[in-house]
Amino acid sequence: MTGGVNGSVKVPFHGERDGEAALTWGQRLMWRAVHLMGDSQSYLNCPWVLPVYGRRDLGAVLAALRVLLERHESLRTTFIDTPDGPVQRVARGGELTVDLVEAGEERGLRVAERLGVEMSRTAFAHGDDLPLRCAVVLKDGRPFALALSFSHLAVDYQALNLLATEWKALLKGEDLAPADWQPMDQAALEQEESWQAHSSRSVQYWLSVLEEAPLDVFDHDPQEPEDPRFIEVGMESVALAAAATRLAERWTVSTTSVLLAACATVLAVVSGRRKAVMQLVHSNRRDARTRTMVGTVGQDALFVLDLPTTDFAAACLAAHTTALGAYRNARYDPFAMQAMREEIGRRRGREHDLDAFFNDRRGIGTWPSLPKFAPDEDLSALTGKTRTYVENAWPGVRFKVFFTVGTAADTGRLSLIIDTAYLPRETARTMLLAIETLLLRSLTENVPMAEVPRLCSQPVTNASRGPA
Repeated sequence: MTGGVNGSVKVPFHGERDGEAALTWGQRLMWRAVHLMGDSQSYLNCPWVLPVYGRRDLGAVLAALRVLLERHESLRTTFIDTPDGPVQRVARGGELTVDLVEAGEERGLRVAERLGVEMSRTAFAHGDDLPLRCAVVLKDGRPFALALSFSHLAVDYQALNLLATEWKALLKGEDLAPADWQPMDQAALEQEESWQAHSSRSVQYWLSVLEEAPLDVFDHDPQEPEDPRFIEVGMESVALAAAATRLAERWTVSTTSVLLAACATVLAVVSGRRKAVMQLVHSNRRDARTRTMVGTVGQDALFVLDLPTTDFAAACLAAHTTALGAYRNARYDPFAMQAMREEIGRRRGREHDLDAFFNDRRGIGTWPSLPKFAPDEDLSALTGKTRTYVENAWPGVRFKVFFTVGTAADTGRLSLIIDTAYLPRETARTMLLAIETLLLRSLTENVPMAEVPRLCSQPVTNASRGPA
């Protein structure tokens, strides 16, 4: 059993500068989301684990943590609403309280993962708190892993991968290149004329889509919701990942495009439409300066897939092309975007309900630890190991449909947050398994689009894929 908290230590830090600036566009998006979600804003927190590589003592681990705090201004930033709008305030110095937790007989990484999730259940007081919480998990008194929870105002998942890379290098004693680009620099850049022009083009692109897009995710009225109303139904499937990898190679697209196409196709079929309209969470790091910046850069792209009348292969290629256009128009001032959405809402009678999302959290778009299979190996037997589950309940979230590709390296992890007033839990489970089946069947045949509705309504009979 876990030995519990064994006290805490203070990690002082002193960075190169302090300052105050407007929010970046990525921060503005998160600022609005935090306030829209209210009591459920903890959903936006990001749990993370950094293993302690090698036999490092506590002093070395805390020293590496201090370097990260001093290098990256985002980690020592608070966020405050002012009469002129929200701002970010970077502290030059301060200290972070770090709990010390003995793992006892449990696996250290499992304890760290659980601690990260537990710390993420509490919302940040963004005007007062540093945007991260941290605990060192000890095994027999020696540091084993860092458990962390970050505010999404401070990091996105690409930033977390950057921190993981730097953490490993620091523990090896390597020198890091200077962190030359910070969120305050990004905020200044976004005020320049060229960036404002790109924002205007992106807003115009969204406007052209919204002028004709359906106002709602679903046409049917809400039903009596389940209790809890908002849940996350998940699936772990090696078959899904292996099939997506093969199809991506065959069709010369990314595995993200394959999964997006499958999710959009199934959503359109379940909603009874020939078109899927979704927001894609996009990392938005095309600018080279942002690729090494720890901050939240991601924004939403507006994606529309008109289902072809032919087969799923055509749907996947269309989704890939359409997504590229959506990503090109995912760099904009969220405040300007919201003003446009309010204006078109006045013209059409009300604002669009765009609460259907897709988010691939994998930083590299692959599954690096996925088992190797022969090119002609039948993958269908792998479905016997597929697991579905209900992972979380989220009171008050605004999502009707939110697909997430998880970061597991050795299996395909796909989850679906739903509003059960529109999608019952069993329907969500069937949708996830239909996506798996659609990809597997596409390995051996051209699946006609006319076949997809049957997959989405087919009862699940494989007992090993037990009920959610």
